Amino acid sequence: MVPGDAGFPLLLGIGTGLAVGAAWLTGQAIAESWRPAWHVLPSAILLALADRFLAYALFGGSLLSGPAALVTLGIVLALGLAAYRLRQVKKMVSQYPWLYRRAGPFHWRDIGG
Repeated sequence: MVPGDAGFPLLLGIGTGLAVGAAWLTGQAIAESWRPAWHVLPSAILLALADRFLAYALFGGSLLSGPAALVTLGIVLALGLAAYRLRQVKKMVSQYPWLYRRAGPFHWRDIGG
């Protein structure tokens, strides 16, 4: 481990505790407001930057660690998009029950087709 880099336990601690929870709630909120899925990306970037700052400010991690930021961004983006899709499917099926049925956790299907 490089001095000044807190490593994988820090990534799991802060990433799981704050950034992942925030990403999940952000994905749901974006879907709830009927915005397109690409809106998750700017939010995920900001959450990944905030995570890197917290790692730097609280635990002495490196602020400009490219690999750590990319891993955090990947995790946050994946969970934000998953939360977005789950909420979108739930909204479509519950708001338009005469048109759509659930076809799995991430999909819906037409009733008539």
